[in-house]
Amino acid sequence: MSERQAPRPVRSDYVAWRTATSRWRDDDAYGHLNNATYYELFDTAVNAHLFEATGTNVRLLPQIGVVAETSCRYFREIGFPEPIEMGLVVDKVGTSSVIYRIGLFQGEDDEAAAEGRFVHVYVDNTRGPGDRPVTPMPEEIRAAVEPLLRTT
Repeated sequence: MSERQAPRPVRSDYVAWRTATSRWRDDDAYGHLNNATYYELFDTAVNAHLFEATGTNVRLLPQIGVVAETSCRYFREIGFPEPIEMGLVVDKVGTSSVIYRIGLFQGEDDEAAAEGRFVHVYVDNTRGPGDRPVTPMPEEIRAAVEPLLRTT
């Protein structure tokens, strides 16, 4: 049985926005944005929102979000020198996890050039690396991500 492909996302699918400046070094040898840069943009969109919405350094909370899953669907090339607009929406908020989608747009196109899936799972930050059990997310994080929920 074949899985049905989700439609190409559009600007109205996202709730929060920020703009990133593309840099010469972001392009690869083929003249378009390097694949690793897409993931850096996803990480930046999510964590910048959390820093701003909570008003705190989320790295210092007793529970931190670690990336448990990422993926990207590519629709068209983007790259230097135009800015990149990043749309953010939350698909699900659980007890200890959040599922985000991040759309990347460049230029006036209403359709996303790419869309990332980014899953944070919250772990205990009071212990050292390698000893961080899953824990409920902090209330300030929940308050920052629930307004981004969009039901389809």
